[in-house]
Formats: sequence, C-alpha cells, structure tokens
Amino acid sequence: MAGLSEYRRKRHAGRTPEPMPDGDDPPAGADDLFVVQQHHASSLHWDLRLERDGVLVSWAVPKGVPPEPDQPRLAVHTEDHPLEYAGFEGEIPAGEYGAGRMWIWDRGRYETLHWNPHKVEVVLHGERVSGRYALINQHEPERPQDWVLRRLDPAEPGRAGLPEFLPPMPARAGRLPRGPGWAYEFRWDGMRAQVRSEGGRPTVRDRTGAEVTPWFPELRGLGEQLGSTEALLDGELVAFHGGRPSAEGLRRRLAANTSGGRRPDRTARRIPVVYLPFDLLHLDGRSCLELPYTERRTLLTDLGLTGAHWRVPEHYTGDGEAVLAASAGNGLPGVVAKRAGARYRPGRANRDWIAVDAGNLTGEVVADA
Repeated sequence: MAGLSEYRRKRHAGRTPEPMPDGDDPPAGADDLFVVQQHHASSLHWDLRLERDGVLVSWAVPKGVPPEPDQPRLAVHTEDHPLEYAGFEGEIPAGEYGAGRMWIWDRGRYETLHWNPHKVEVVLHGERVSGRYALINQHEPERPQDWVLRRLDPAEPGRAGLPEFLPPMPARAGRLPRGPGWAYEFRWDGMRAQVRSEGGRPTVRDRTGAEVTPWFPELRGLGEQLGSTEALLDGELVAFHGGRPSAEGLRRRLAANTSGGRRPDRTARRIPVVYLPFDLLHLDGRSCLELPYTERRTLLTDLGLTGAHWRVPEHYTGDGEAVLAASAGNGLPGVVAKRAGARYRPGRANRDWIAVDAGNLTGEVVADA
C-alpha cells in the first residue's frame, strides 16, 4: 500500500490531535487488528480500517458496515493511516482535513482469507460486527477509489430486515376510557409521517407511504443523531406558532412544498416543522410490533432523540380527564388514549387507541373501552 506520505500531506502537525508518528518505517504487527470509527465530518460516515504491513488500510463507508448480505454498500478507499489511529477519538478542528468528531464504534481482531489490490476478504471478530466480509474494487475508471463492502455470511439469527414502510395504525374516535391500564398522549393534528433511518440517512414517508424526504430537509440531522441505529419511527410533523400547533402554518408549509416554486431548504427556514415521534416500530433488526405499547415507548425514549426539529413528546398515565383538560387548556385538539399492553397493528383501527376531542369534558367515559 501507499504508506503514510499521503496521510501526512493532508494534515498539519500541531493543529490536529490525530496521531502523527515520526519516521517512515512502520512498526511490525500481526496484521490482525481492525477498527471502525464513526466520523461526523462534512457528512456522517464510518471508517473501516484493517491493519496491514504496519499501517491501517482504510475505507470510508457512508452507510456503515452492512449487517445483512443483501446490503452492498459503497466503501471509498482512502489514504493509509498509522497504527496509532486505531485508538484515536476526538474532535478534528475546523479547517483541518476531516474536520469533525470521531469516535471508536467497534474494534477487534480479524482473519485474512484473501488480499490483493482488487479484492479483500476477511472475517471480523468485534463486539458489534462479526462475520465474513468482502471489499471489492469496482474498477470504475473515473472513480478508482470506489469499492463495495459486502457481508458474505447470513444475517445474525433472528434478525429482521428494516421495513421501508408500514401502514400507520389509526385511532378510533371515542370517549375517554375508564379504568387502569391506559396511557395518554396529546393530539397535535399534524401530518402523520414515518421516518426510516438506516446508516444515518433518514427517509420520510406520509401516511400513504409516499416518500416526502426532500420536503423536510430539517430532518437530516435526525438520521445523523440515530447514527448506525436502524429504526422505523411513527409520528407527526407539526408546525408551531407561539408555542402552539398551527394548522394554518402546516397547510402553508405543505402547499409550498407541493407547489415546486421554492427550494425546500428556504421553505424549511421560513415555515419550520418539528417531528414528534410517538411510536417505535422497528429497532436494529428487531420488529417492535408485538411489544406492548409501554415497552415500545421505553425503547423510543431511550434513543434520546432531541433536536431543534424533533423530540419525543410526553405520554401520561393515571388521570385521563386531567390530561384531556390540560390539552384543552393548551389549545390542543385532544388526546389519544392508548392501552398500555396494546400491540401495534399496522393499518388496523381497534379499541386500543382512542382519539378523544378536547371538547369532550363532560365526564362521560367508555367503560373498559
């Protein structure tokens, strides 16, 4: 491989905290160390590095190491890095090559099955990644650095692929249910939307499954916050004005998006929206549909999704009438009562989710709805 001359040429010693070893003679090693570093540079990606002949041969993988064999992913061959880089974590300052935050996502040992200038086949033994992988040069004359990273082993047992879309579960209109075992969420009457995030890239779909990702550029950061986490979220897109949902603001935003007369990023600055995910349908190779509502909610909260344009709204247990009154007092349209043990039923309305209008404050309830 090329050694460290290109690595040194791209970096300024003393300005970057990255390792800058002295001398040109690489240390001898066992050629069995690998590391994957998550790198929030100009765009989120993962750097796969394999120890070889005293350096770390490196590829930038925009969507991360694939967990399934049917997910070939671009891997851009970059300059070799020093072995010391296998332990590097930190902030590369602005103005330096690769500026942004980097940390170790996984590391371990690997076995070499095949290695030539056109194909590398290895078995990775890490904490998060394990299995047989191949890196194959695409032989593109205009982009000779482009390789493809493939998993050759089957997916881990029990792993389920991330769905593109699931028909959203609707709520039935009704009155407040009576008795324990219920949770309550405020209604926002926004635009129902699912966000699918894979490899740090979010895809947004409306309630019909139509993709609307380009309409909502402010949600790009949600995918970056999720990083390598694979998730399918259900929620609402809401426009706020004066701290309260604005149906008119949302209408204007959607009209601007569909008219084609404005750039989406300008429209997003003029009429921003906030994504409020209230359910988690799939997480890291596991369907969440059969989990009880309360367990799905815990998993969703544990994702720690907080940003300028997304946040997980609160849910409440206990006195449903108090929650309904609070919704009316805050100018909200009402609440959705959800049975604590309810499974998620795509596209199927039932008595597990009940939409209650804020005006229904008469005290009438549905017995064990």
